[in-house]
Amino acid sequence: MGFKNFEGADEEFNLEQMEAETEAMLRLRYLNGDNAVFARTPGGFVSLDIAKGEDDKPEHYDRVRVVRSFPFTAPNTYISIRTTEEKSKEIGIIKDIAKDVTKDTRKMLEEQMSLRYFTPVITKINDIKEEYGHAYWDVETTGGPCKFVIYMNSSSVVSLSDVRLMITDLDGNRFEIPDYTKLSAGELKKLDLFL
Repeated sequence: MGFKNFEGADEEFNLEQMEAETEAMLRLRYLNGDNAVFARTPGGFVSLDIAKGEDDKPEHYDRVRVVRSFPFTAPNTYISIRTTEEKSKEIGIIKDIAKDVTKDTRKMLEEQMSLRYFTPVITKINDIKEEYGHAYWDVETTGGPCKFVIYMNSSSVVSLSDVRLMITDLDGNRFEIPDYTKLSAGELKKLDLFL
């Protein structure tokens, strides 16, 4: 029995294949120094070899993505190692990057995460102007002076704790204010729209 997919071609429904793919997606595999070897590629990315067994050829990935499962609350635990395609699949999890991999591997993976999670800290707010549903920010950051625009909605400025804020601009860039209570009275007045 076949069915028509969106392009109109006939495909045979394969229940066994679907069950195998579902099982693979639901399987949680922990990676550590005993079963995983990470290496730097010539292009500056990271590759991965996972040992299967003594006689089996290792599972190889030319390039992997390194993703924090809990980037704000637990940035060094439960690190997801994923494939690089748009609908990436999880290859495995590193429970604790400080304990489960070598110092060199940890450094390599942390470099990848720092690129992915580049979040300058706002050290000074020079100005915030509201206009036509947008807020135009002029700030000083740990990466230097910066101007960016955010939507005037609740999802652009998120409270991560009682005093910590995460700001996401129109391009998806993230900025952090670790403790807004340490800002000057003038800066707090400018920020008041978002508190």
